[in-house]
Amino acid sequence: METEELHWKAVRARVSRPRMGTIFYRLKFLLVFLLLVTLAFFPSCRSGRRGHSLVVAGSTSIQPFADKWAEVFMEKRPGEIVDVQGGGSSAGIQAVLTGAAHIGMSSRELKGDEKELYQIEVAHDGLAIIVHPSNPLDNLTIEQVKSIFLGEITTWETLNGQKKAITVVVREEGSGTRGAFQELVMGKSRITKKAIVQDSNGTVREIVSRDPNAIGFISLGLVNDSVKALALNGVKPTEEAILKKEYKLVRPFLFLTRETPSGLAREFIDFVLSDEIQELVHKEGLIPVRRGSRPEGSR
Repeated sequence: METEELHWKAVRARVSRPRMGTIFYRLKFLLVFLLLVTLAFFPSCRSGRRGHSLVVAGSTSIQPFADKWAEVFMEKRPGEIVDVQGGGSSAGIQAVLTGAAHIGMSSRELKGDEKELYQIEVAHDGLAIIVHPSNPLDNLTIEQVKSIFLGEITTWETLNGQKKAITVVVREEGSGTRGAFQELVMGKSRITKKAIVQDSNGTVREIVSRDPNAIGFISLGLVNDSVKALALNGVKPTEEAILKKEYKLVRPFLFLTRETPSGLAREFIDFVLSDEIQELVHKEGLIPVRRGSRPEGSR
């Protein structure tokens, strides 16, 4: 009996260990969801201001930009409250579907039943492959990038001559940034399990900025002097290259609603699509949607 009990303990241990990552992700998603529900139904608890409240949630790539848009909107509309929350694209999509958020933010294309949501493109964003500024490398092919993130190329030796192990840094599953990278670069291939996983573009940038041997991917709009954005297939990630469709890693920034937006949600979306904010979008390093155009959205 003792031998049999030890056997089943070992089996349970083998079964449970691989599932810990999945359990952690589900717990994180549940906590984010509960937070969004609280924000949606009890907005008055967070502010002494009276007025209409709007919860905008989702992509952490869009979040820092949406924070600024909301700040400008509230300055012009005293009494209106716009709460911008993160959680990732998938969490934002679920928040809109369940009514926990009025507007969802997604930095990836919608899939399957998600396409039933009403979507409005508010900006375009390039996806930048970043390395430490001291890295002598300036260009990679898409295939080389894929091989690095697959774990097939593990040192910089064949790329820049340095016999150093490559530190691969990625976003977590469920993020729009990772979803876009998976679709545009990896296809059906899986990212190496040896990669360091982070929950925001800012932390990916921070790690790469501190590690001369690191490589990662972030929103082009968040690239600064602390990291270097590489050219891909000889094309630098610039607005001109994106508009000419020469730089291939481009994704949409989407606002999502369950139905045709109305009320404060419509007013905020129209504000983000206004010339004033689209000009701010441009200054922030994103690519504005076509000026003079007010997309009505699509299903």
